[in-house]
Amino acid sequence: MVMNPFSNSSQARERFLEAILQSAIEYAIISVDLDHRVTTWNEGARRILGWDESEIIGQPIGVIFTPADRETGVPQREMTAALIEGHGDDERWHVRKDGSLFWASGQLMALRSDDGELEGFLKILRDRTEQRENEQRQRVLMHELSHRVKNTLAVVQAIVSQSLRSAGSMKDAEQSISARINAYAHAHEILLQKKWLSATMDTIVEAAAVNLGLGSDRLRASGPPVTLNPQAALTFALVLHELVTNATKYGALSVASGVVEIDWSLRREAGDDRLDVRWRERGGPAVEAPKRRGFGSRLIYSSLAAFGNVSVDYAPTGLILSLDASLQNLQDQNCSDSPT
Repeated sequence: MVMNPFSNSSQARERFLEAILQSAIEYAIISVDLDHRVTTWNEGARRILGWDESEIIGQPIGVIFTPADRETGVPQREMTAALIEGHGDDERWHVRKDGSLFWASGQLMALRSDDGELEGFLKILRDRTEQRENEQRQRVLMHELSHRVKNTLAVVQAIVSQSLRSAGSMKDAEQSISARINAYAHAHEILLQKKWLSATMDTIVEAAAVNLGLGSDRLRASGPPVTLNPQAALTFALVLHELVTNATKYGALSVASGVVEIDWSLRREAGDDRLDVRWRERGGPAVEAPKRRGFGSRLIYSSLAAFGNVSVDYAPTGLILSLDASLQNLQDQNCSDSPT
């Protein structure tokens, strides 16, 4: 037979309700009289807000609200909503005893006697700070992901359309598109390993050489440690792919004796840190300036020009490309221009 815990006396009923009240430690359960002063304060309220019961009983409920909310009458509006609508929603910042803030989620309800007379209010709230911060981080991540996807799709679209436009055949277009997207994808993998914060210059150069099967005897790289923001890293990945591809087809890497030297250095000029990058081809066939620019040449110029000054010398002994860029432009995390 199930026993009724309230069958013995009203005192037993009160003890039963008090046990429930104090066991709800994840919730602050607070009753307030008609003068807006605290009359009950459970263990959950102590844990969440910091005041002991003896400290808070008799104090105005406004102490848990921020000064701005007190000045604008938020506690009174909650009580008005509780009287008119049956409850007042509480989704806002509250103040702990130590002055720190937490995000609360809860409701305020009117307490009435058996004959319907208003006796006070009951406030129940929960600390939802962690959940709110997680939701905010999720929104930021989704926004960032959307931004990256749009940028990536724009780059891929440009690669496909320009490759098709400049290719001599569908087979050439397919090979060019595949190689360029592959280079872009490898740069993405490097950035993902660093939580999309940065990549180093030497890592990007090494990836370009590995992707196209070049050893250190054919592509010689040197320079100090330099970090690049994600957009600069993706730009250099595509530019190096185009340079290596062109050198393999027409330049120094088209013959066994040819080599490519890529070096970079840092300098200070007029209070600005500058990065000098130079691509030099040696030992290849005699070089002539092209009669027209293909997609690769346009990509190189437009992409690098977003970061600094680009110069190209079609010297007979080998192509020389130089970039003079502000290091801040290459490392600023707010830079989000598309590399194409």
